[in-house]
This record gives sequence, C-alpha cells and structure tokens, in this order.
Amino acid sequence: MNTRSLDFSEVEQLVRWAADEGWNPGIQDAKNLWAADEAGFMAIDVEGEMAGAGAAFYHGPAYGFMGLFIMRPEFRGQGLGRKLWFARRDRLQERLSAGGTIGMDAVTHMIPFYAKGGFEPFTRHCRFMLDPTQVSIEANEDVFELTNADWTEVESLDRNGFPCQRTKYLSTWIAQAGAFALGIRGVNGLSGYAVIRPCQSGWKIGPLISEDARQARKLLHACVQRAQDGPVYLDVPENNPNAWTLCKDLGMQQVFECTRMYLGAVPEMEHQMIYGVTSLEAG
Repeated sequence: MNTRSLDFSEVEQLVRWAADEGWNPGIQDAKNLWAADEAGFMAIDVEGEMAGAGAAFYHGPAYGFMGLFIMRPEFRGQGLGRKLWFARRDRLQERLSAGGTIGMDAVTHMIPFYAKGGFEPFTRHCRFMLDPTQVSIEANEDVFELTNADWTEVESLDRNGFPCQRTKYLSTWIAQAGAFALGIRGVNGLSGYAVIRPCQSGWKIGPLISEDARQARKLLHACVQRAQDGPVYLDVPENNPNAWTLCKDLGMQQVFECTRMYLGAVPEMEHQMIYGVTSLEAG
C-alpha cells in the first residue's frame, strides 16, 4: 500500500464518492476544488486500486484545510484511513510556513481521533435547510450581481471571513457555472456578498459574509429567490448568534452538524460577519 497524488479524473471520482456518502456536493465541486489546489489531493492504494482519498488544501503560507476524506467501505477498519489521514496532515504541514494553521470540520464521533493528531475544537458548524416554497421571499433592489463589483473590494470583504487571501479559490468559486454570486453595498462600499450553487440535491449557499444582519437577510432572500428547485442549505457557524437567529426566523431546519477544529493558532477573523461558510470540504 502506498500514498500518492490524484489526477483530475480521480478527484471527480472522489466527489462521486462524496455524493454516495450523502454529502451532497456541488455540481461543479470537482472543478472548483481542483482549481483551488491541484497538489492538494492524496490517495492510498491497495494493490494498485484507490482504496481511499482526501484533500489537504494549501490556501496560503499560513493556512491550509483538510477535508473530503473518504475511505471506500470495503477498506475501512484496516488502519488505512489512519495512515492516509496522517500522511495528508504531514504533507500539508510541510507546505505551510513554520507556525501555520490547519483547519478542518469534523463529525462529532471523529473529534477524539483528530484530537490525537493535534487538532482542537473551536466552534460548531450547523447545516440548516430551507424549503423555498414554504417561505415568503422579500424582493429588494439592493442586491446586485457580484460581477459588477470591484474585485479588490470583493477580496477585501472576503478576508474578514477567511484566514487568508484566497484569490484563485475565490475567483473560481464565484465564476462557477450555474451559480449566482451576489453583492450588497453599504455606506463605505461593498458590505456583503454570497454565492449560491447547484448541488446534487437542491442548492447550497456559501459563503455568506455581511457586515450586519439586515444585509445578510437580504442576501439570503436573494439567494433563495434564485434557487430553481429543491431545498436550500446553509452551513452556519455557532459563534455568530445573529446567523442562527436569521435561520430560525426563516423557519430553517437544522439537518447536520460538525465541529471546526484547528491545528495551530486559531486564525483571526471577523466571526460576526460569517453567516455561512464556503465549504465544509475546503474551508
């Protein structure tokens, strides 16, 4: 058995595995994640067959993220997943600068395992679901297509809700086929933005970053308005009470939760501005 890097066709296979596991990936997620970091994927082989794989994304010298970790059912319980997980962690640490931080989102029963690898819990991320047919969507003229915004403003705003500047990842994510990227302005320029993308089932909103709850609500409504069919999902950080209030006010139902964990120092971000994380698989 050995670990190795993946090519793009294998990343597509990994995303199909994620769909089989019920993770409901985005239609364009393989392309999006490959664009974020082509060197960020690792597999473990058994007799020339890919038994499992996962990602360890390099977002910048000081920050990386581990996710999309799946072992095929027939290869579980043999210690292969442990070997692959530590290999991904170690390779990502080698790519980061000294003192760099790695983030990940862990399902509850895996927290003790990841803690053995040096990760510490920070906050929960809870997935909320909305049936667009069951709510009254507020129309507003404040929201506009993000392509009409200045890119410098977009990156500056995004940096409030992510540990580092992520030009390549963000530009690909915003421009992905089938998605809608929306912005809203405040007194001092761009003050909020959101992306809603089509998934295997319904739509996911992420990121949703806003300077205040009122504008976050407008962006959320505008995203839901553009969802063509199926449920809408939003992954909300527990340490932003306004985000939870917004979901509850809309009657959104919590359907999943995980815990954000960090290896290294907790990144400095404006947590009160994060109403929805971009992706549980890539940060």
